[in-house]
Formats: sequence, structure tokens, C-alpha cells
Amino acid sequence: MAWSERLTAQLLAGEPARSPVAVAERLLAIQGQDPRGARLAVRVRTLGTGTTAADVDRALTDERALVISWLNRGTLHLVRSEDYPWLHALTTPPLHTGCARRLAQEGVPPADVERGVRAIERALAGEGPLTREQLRDRIAAAGVRTEGQALVHLLMAASLRGLCVRGPMVGARHAFALVRDWLGEEALRPVDRDAALAELARRYLAGHGPANDRDLARWAGLPLRDARAGLQAIATELVEREDGLLDLARRPAGPPAELPPPRLLGAFDPLLLGWCSREDVLGEHVDSGIVTDNGLFRPFALVRGRAVATWRLAAGTVTLDPFGPLSRRVAVALDRDAADVKRFLGLP
Repeated sequence: MAWSERLTAQLLAGEPARSPVAVAERLLAIQGQDPRGARLAVRVRTLGTGTTAADVDRALTDERALVISWLNRGTLHLVRSEDYPWLHALTTPPLHTGCARRLAQEGVPPADVERGVRAIERALAGEGPLTREQLRDRIAAAGVRTEGQALVHLLMAASLRGLCVRGPMVGARHAFALVRDWLGEEALRPVDRDAALAELARRYLAGHGPANDRDLARWAGLPLRDARAGLQAIATELVEREDGLLDLARRPAGPPAELPPPRLLGAFDPLLLGWCSREDVLGEHVDSGIVTDNGLFRPFALVRGRAVATWRLAAGTVTLDPFGPLSRRVAVALDRDAADVKRFLGLP
């Protein structure tokens, strides 16, 4: 029962969201280091609304309603612009030490880190928004190493300090912009940490409930004590179920929505990243290669709420690698959904 309810909370069952921003509002943060994967997470949660990847780009670029930055667990996430300030304030403080360590490993000493961050801020203030490739040139001109992973972690360092976010699309590239320029001075105002923890707990359960404190802590990349503090702050809004999980009391009464039809989910889909355990979706296929040893989360097919195959898109063709035989009905449904993947991405 809990899994069906989670699928509904995730917008994979029941009514779809009406826009990319509505998906981000429900899920709060969508893992975004794979650009296509983040967009496909929107597709499968807006089915039937005519939403396309171009709508995601428009929300990033023209509407400034979505941004991407290093947040939960030190990973890039797609979030609503209005949620960025408090999520950044909550989830980034534990990340600075690790980022500094990685920069040292990449041969960038602290003095060069400061010079590199200043070069990023100066370039974005005078010329921004700028793509990663453009910022590489500006940082290198300041005499700071950008080879290997140094550039990525310099950009991460500037982002963790709240200086910049990935804002608009410039052609096919995602550009960085100064927070104060792109989101306004209000995005830089101090955040009430207790209120932010309460909002984190509330919004996490909206898109992932029912769940428990450890699920929240794992997803947000925060200590268990912070997850518990957030849940305690909204205790009057919660119900504790017989299985020990927590959910929002305002969740509509009645049975969860029916299981979704066969669907193709993208890389790093939130369904694999929202809780401590992935058993409900992977089941006996935990070693199927959906989650690789080096931390990649591959696109997969979902049938009756369970993973049944991985898939890939190359040269305009979707290819399935099923874990076992698929019925003709399922194969036809997945083929139909593959056509919608191409429609969404604007492919012929």
C-alpha cells in the first residue's frame, strides 16, 4: 500500500502535473546532473498535458521560475527559484569541506580557489550569464587551473557560497548567472533555519510520503537530528500510520490511485532517489545494472510500479533491455511511450 501511495505522491499515478514548475513544486528537488534525465522526470509526470522539454527550458530561461544548483547531497538539483534560497541555506553548509578537499586533490590550493571564485563572480557580473566553457576561459585567464575536475569544483565552490546558479539556457548550453542578478536581492536574504526545516519536512512528504525520518535525512543529505527537528516542527500536520511511516494529514482520503500504465523513466529519476531503500521499485532486480557501481542511475521501464528493463536512446531510436519476457500488451505500451519520449524531446 505504501508504494502505491508513494507513486501517487510522485505524480506517477493519478492526476499529472500541469507544468514543469508544478512538478518541481511537488517533488521539491529533482536530481539534475543529467540534463536529459531531469527533463524526462518532468515528462513522465506531465503526461497528457502536451508539455515538452522546450517548456523546461522556457521555465529556466524566460520565466526564471526554475534553476539548477548544487544542493541536496552535493548534487545538482532542479528546483523552483522561490525554493532555492532556503534549500541552499539548509543543505549546502555541510558541503564546503568536501568541495575544498576535492579542489586540493585537483591541484587547486586555497589561494587559487579564492582567485578562481573571484574570477567567476567578476565575469558573471560584467558579462553574464556565461556557459561553463566561457567561464573556463575567464578562470584560466586569472591563472587558475581548470584541467580535470578542477573547473567543475570551482563552479561548485562559487555556487555553494550562494554566488551563482545555473539559470538560463544559451542555445543548447546551460549558463551560470549571479544569484543577485538572476533571482534578485531577496534570494540573498537570511533564512530562518527552523522554519526552513519545517518546510523541508512538509514539502518532502508532499512528494515522497509516506516516509520516515531516515528517508528524509538521506534524501536531503542532512543529519538525522535535522530531519527529526523538521518533522517535529510540523507534528500537528502529520499522521503516523500503522506501518510506522509518517504522512501529511491533509493528503486526500481514499485509496491511492491505480498503478500507472507502462512508462519509460529517465536517468536519475526521483523514484530511485527518494528513500533509503530502492527495494520497492527494483525488487529482485537490484543487481540489474539500473544503479551502477560508479553511482550512475540508468533510464528504466516501469511496469505495475516495478522496474522491468533498462532503455537507451541513440540515433533517434529507443532500445529496451528487458530483465525477462515482456507481454505483447506491455511491449506495445512501452513502444507508445517511447514515441512520446521523442515527441517531448523534439526528435523526429
